[in-house]
Amino acid sequence: MQDPSELYSFEADTPLGDLRASVLLVSLGGFVDAGQTQRQLTDHILATLPHTVVASFDVDQLMDYRGRRPVMTFDRDRWSSYADPSLLLYRVTDADGEPFLVLYGPEPDYQWERVVQAIQKLNRMLGVTLTVSIHGIPMAVPHTRPIGRTAHATTPKLIGEHESLFGTVQVPGSITALLELRLGESGYDSLGFAIHVPHYLAQAQFGDAAVLGLESFVATTGLNIPTEDLVATAGLNRAEIVQEIAGSEEVSQVVEALERQYDAYIQGREKPGLLATDVRDLPTADEIGAEFEEFLRTQTDET
Repeated sequence: MQDPSELYSFEADTPLGDLRASVLLVSLGGFVDAGQTQRQLTDHILATLPHTVVASFDVDQLMDYRGRRPVMTFDRDRWSSYADPSLLLYRVTDADGEPFLVLYGPEPDYQWERVVQAIQKLNRMLGVTLTVSIHGIPMAVPHTRPIGRTAHATTPKLIGEHESLFGTVQVPGSITALLELRLGESGYDSLGFAIHVPHYLAQAQFGDAAVLGLESFVATTGLNIPTEDLVATAGLNRAEIVQEIAGSEEVSQVVEALERQYDAYIQGREKPGLLATDVRDLPTADEIGAEFEEFLRTQTDET
């Protein structure tokens, strides 16, 4: 393997000791981010808090340009602009002056193990002790009920008691998942949250999922990140969703069916003896996992 440190370069002459931070948020735009959860919360962080670029990765070594072509603008008789892809490591300062890092950009197509080693090396140099990831996954749940999440970590102590809907499933990999696996194998702490997004909103913007993702990040790290603007945007988004669903009888029926299924599941957990017959009609954890796995295959085929 080539030297992982050759994949990135530091963007400032600041001594590494002055760039140290204990938390890294990884936002690598994986092939599944239902509701644009990861993108919304990361954009909010960078728009709300002061930040500087610490390092940049050489995306020419990592991206398949023909697989996902960057956008160029043609203006009448000439090419006027090019959306240059970038994978950047930011140093962000929260509202209390506490620094943390954000790795933001497209998921690399190539050299996953080398990229993972490069991130691990940056973590060691910059004093990172906790690596966090957050994204959205599509689920058969209604937007009118509390949003759920699935937590995963390199050690159970990072997430405490947590009930998961999933058993053991195999899904297409992502570089963020591989990073968490390798960090755990090396004895470092890493955790992530998969926010449950209604499957009918998977390709749209779902602000409430981003709010929950940001709240999960804040609760885990203790960082002070203002949420007011993101909450306000989510409120407007929620109103748009309500209006659009009201205009479609078919979608409204789907939502109503999901509401009945969700309410029966919750009631069944509270009173399993009285609702045993109804609970059997609900999807099992294995069935939910199989549906999610099939969705990921579809996403991979489309990509």
